Amino acid sequence: MAARIGQLFLRQREASIVAIAVALFLYFWLSSTPDFVTHGSFVDIAQYMGPYVLIGIGLVLLMIMGEIDLSVGFVWTLAPFVVHFFVDSGLSTILAIIVTVLLLSLVGLVNGIVTTVFGVPSLIGTLAMGYIIFGFTLTWTAAQEVTMPTIEIGVGRWFGGEAWSEFLWATALVLVFHVFLTRTRWGLYTVSIGGNLLGARESGIKVNRIKVGNFMLCSSLGAVAGIEEAFRTSTIDPSAGQLSVVLIALAGVVIGGTAMTGGSGTMIGMWLGVLVLGVLGDGFNLRGISSNEDQIILGAAILLAMIANTYINRLRNAGRLQGKV
Repeated sequence: MAARIGQLFLRQREASIVAIAVALFLYFWLSSTPDFVTHGSFVDIAQYMGPYVLIGIGLVLLMIMGEIDLSVGFVWTLAPFVVHFFVDSGLSTILAIIVTVLLLSLVGLVNGIVTTVFGVPSLIGTLAMGYIIFGFTLTWTAAQEVTMPTIEIGVGRWFGGEAWSEFLWATALVLVFHVFLTRTRWGLYTVSIGGNLLGARESGIKVNRIKVGNFMLCSSLGAVAGIEEAFRTSTIDPSAGQLSVVLIALAGVVIGGTAMTGGSGTMIGMWLGVLVLGVLGDGFNLRGISSNEDQIILGAAILLAMIANTYINRLRNAGRLQGKV
């Protein structure tokens, strides 16, 4: 019975990352880190996860198709400045947020057109777009940090101001996009494009439309992440976001089991991957590990997680988890 349960568990794509997350949690809990299992520690992990999970959702959709968006971190940087501008212009906060997210989704539209129509690899095209956005942000704001405008109490509380609000938003959207990816035609087309691009075209799937749409979703989610972080910190910093947040989110996506080559990916796995990064960061901090050592251990953890994912996938593909070997 136990062997059967183990086989059923290992058949799940997220099996390895679940095991890693549980092992890390137990390690920090039992290894002389008394402050790890506390409300404050859990809040720190949740606040760490929130924005990276939002960006991770968009990256999963793109990476399943074999694409990537490096500009989303720069959209994060620009978005709160745009909200500030619209609020100062007389819009309500909630309307300013909606208009900003819709406006910055056009960044994804441009990224998608550059990739699909002009054939520029998304790695290069989105990197160039990111620096264009960053340069615009610095020029427009004179590279000055500003304070978030006075906002409605309810909006500020539930859109980044409350300790758990970012985490709850991100987790709810992961569940929504999990269903979106696995149960809707758009999601199935996304997977088909990554698995067999030529076959998808020949079957009548409008490949360019799906790709452009997913680029727009990624930019929109990056804007939401940047706005929520600005509400949480009460400041708008032109040095926030950028490429570093994309790389952290990307690490969570890859650790969670999304293939770099396209064709497969999982929203739940991405959420767990970012959780692993959050647990590692919080655990290292509580144990007093320096930032230098932190980076070495983090890199090793990412590598080991990828090795575990690859090994389990090989077993699954060989049929061993189904008892065929």
